[in-house]
Amino acid sequence: MTDRQRVDEERSLEVLNNIENVILEIVTCLSKDEAPALVLPNRSSWDNISFDSAIGLQMSSTSAVMTIRSDCPKTATTLSQILKILSVTYTLVQSNSYATKRDIYYNHPQLFGSQKIVDKIVDDVSCMLKVPRRALRVLATSKGVISGDLCYMEEDGTRIDCHSSSAGKGFPDVNSRLMVRKLWDVLHVPVFTLVDADPHGIEIMCIYKYGSVAMSFEAQSLTIPSAMWLGLLPSDLERLQVPRSALLPLTKTDENKLDSLLKRPYVTDQPEWVKEMALMQKNRLKAEIQSLAAIGPDFLTSIYLPNKLRFGGWL
Repeated sequence: MTDRQRVDEERSLEVLNNIENVILEIVTCLSKDEAPALVLPNRSSWDNISFDSAIGLQMSSTSAVMTIRSDCPKTATTLSQILKILSVTYTLVQSNSYATKRDIYYNHPQLFGSQKIVDKIVDDVSCMLKVPRRALRVLATSKGVISGDLCYMEEDGTRIDCHSSSAGKGFPDVNSRLMVRKLWDVLHVPVFTLVDADPHGIEIMCIYKYGSVAMSFEAQSLTIPSAMWLGLLPSDLERLQVPRSALLPLTKTDENKLDSLLKRPYVTDQPEWVKEMALMQKNRLKAEIQSLAAIGPDFLTSIYLPNKLRFGGWL
């Protein structure tokens, strides 16, 4: 047995034992004619979050919790949904097999009602059991893509060739974050983020670097604290004199998001970030990466990126 196989077997036993303990508590309540209940950490509360610049956002306590009771009309269905996910997970781990979250939803559409509920419950269960989500054997369809001079081998022997014309895009899903973290851990490559010069783009960069509140219980395997903000910086818009016609005004939603970002602990630790975001607030303007095409059709790839990577200019 290899070290990896041994770790996987130990993790599987941990998942099975944790699920059995949860079910035992429920059976014990029923035997006493008491209403079963589960107490879960509140994954959306900043009260449960601490910030460590070497790790990112991480769940540090359970001061904010949710109680899911079988005798409460508002939470009885949620308890049933959690028990179904526990049942599915137990079967998957026992049989050493996998299922997608989409599979689970379409096998039980009446119970869950929507795919989003399945997604949330799976993460809640992972947090409750204190195991990585991938240990549940429930997979998500990756929304990210990868491109570059890289080939790697999957555990089942499948060889993946990353030579293509695609690039990472959109909100960072867990699979994409795991992949970037793996590249950083194994190959020790520097990680740069290229995002739109708007609050949404900044948040994407922050999630790759420091993680999210909802997945803070998995921070150790998802964050890349050394990641650097390459651009597009708000100051780049002024420095490069990007035409005003290529810029967009901040919406009220943008302004609220920017205010929220400026209050987060990892931003207050980054004075250069604060300057950039304050400049965006002052000018009330945002820009997509594609706005650099207003300077020249190949300005981004031929001038902007090569010069930034060679001479610096990231934060």
